[in-house]
Amino acid sequence: MSGYSLRTPGKGRGYNLFWKSFFYIALIGTIAGLYWTTQQVDYVWRWERIPNYFYYQDELNITSSLDGQISSIKKTGLNSLVIIKGEDNKSVQYEVPSDSLIVYQGDSIFTGDILGTEKEWKMGILLKGLLVTLKVSAISIVFGIALGLFTGLARISSNPALKMSAITYIELIRGSPLLVQIFIWYFVLGTLINSLLGKYDIAQIPSIWFGIASLAIFAGAYVAEIVRAGIQSVSRGQMEAARSLGMSKYYAMKHIILPQAFRRILPPLAGQFISMIKDSSLLGIIAVRDLTKATREAVSTSLQPFELWFLCAILYLILTFAFSMFVQYLEKRMVQR
Repeated sequence: MSGYSLRTPGKGRGYNLFWKSFFYIALIGTIAGLYWTTQQVDYVWRWERIPNYFYYQDELNITSSLDGQISSIKKTGLNSLVIIKGEDNKSVQYEVPSDSLIVYQGDSIFTGDILGTEKEWKMGILLKGLLVTLKVSAISIVFGIALGLFTGLARISSNPALKMSAITYIELIRGSPLLVQIFIWYFVLGTLINSLLGKYDIAQIPSIWFGIASLAIFAGAYVAEIVRAGIQSVSRGQMEAARSLGMSKYYAMKHIILPQAFRRILPPLAGQFISMIKDSSLLGIIAVRDLTKATREAVSTSLQPFELWFLCAILYLILTFAFSMFVQYLEKRMVQR
């Protein structure tokens, strides 16, 4: 069976058509109401500026690095090769786009004088923030899974030290807000660690890694409980049967219990990591320019809160939806095996 759907018996095609129509009408009505509300506000929409927050073309000034005189200008295709000869017969050449050249042969040039401009495509602030969010989320998910798997196994271990350590870690992390943990990692642990590294002339750790550590450790506590519940949901008879066949406990756990448990814990794991992608927006408070912080900076400079915050929400939705689709793909692959 590919899935389960709660259906009301005795309801036919007309029933489904009515409620689907009701849904679409309500959705269109909500969008129309939102649009009407925005029209009542004295606000000028500037959606045409949005692409510049992903990629934009910047003009860079090409300046002279010495005092001297332009000895020659030679055209090479669309550019011009400008040669400046200094007082000590030292020559420096610059390649300047011909259509932006503002100097002529024989002109006297001083250090810092503009010879022309060149256009260069640069990454916008929102795209940079989106890439940081992807990086932080991906690394945190990997470390969260590893930490959660180890802690979950320790949680059900017969070793009292491992079990008590796992319980302490889980209760401490789950019992305090993520925002507080981010503050502790950055302002307390980060300050102590970087101060210690500075005493030995070792490069300091960037703030983004303290943010990743706080997210991974926070997610690991919840993953540990998910893993524990998944393993304990597998019948004890599975382990007993594997042990009766001569398998070691480690081998039986790796090849018998965990594969069955993973199928059951995949949906709650997906929900946990989707929440973590959204929780990464809190890292802006420790100077990590993720998507939310980048949007906030763009809003403060452009005064376009409506367009940019809508765009920020859509980008988070795309990230979480893509991750959800990937998890559904994994579920289908595991069912087919």
